[in-house]
Amino acid sequence: QVQPVESGGGLVQAGGSLRLSCASSLRTFSRYYIGWFRQAPGKEREFVAAINWSGSSIFYADSVKGRFTISRDNAKSTVWLQMNSLKPEDTAVYYCAAQYGSSPTTKSEYQYWGQGTQVTVSS
Repeated sequence: QVQPVESGGGLVQAGGSLRLSCASSLRTFSRYYIGWFRQAPGKEREFVAAINWSGSSIFYADSVKGRFTISRDNAKSTVWLQMNSLKPEDTAVYYCAAQYGSSPTTKSEYQYWGQGTQVTVSS
């Protein structure tokens, strides 16, 4: 399927770690910016991190810098989001998205979206 598929969410205690995966069968996956967004209940979907096709350009939201790491393996058509030192405010549904463009932090520029995976961080 073309739409990205997320996995790896779950329940974790504050200070713990999770690794999210995003897999896609996009034929030209390696050409796409891949981004992670999250949406908490009652809030707008917000940018978390993005990585370009080669991994040479990476962007993070200020709220996750130093705690989250995005990486990709084009041979496996997979992007990962390693989340460390998790906080209760990281609780949200996390979405993976693909963009054939150059606006990695702009939600509206992403053409393909996954269904999301729930991350819950308990205090």
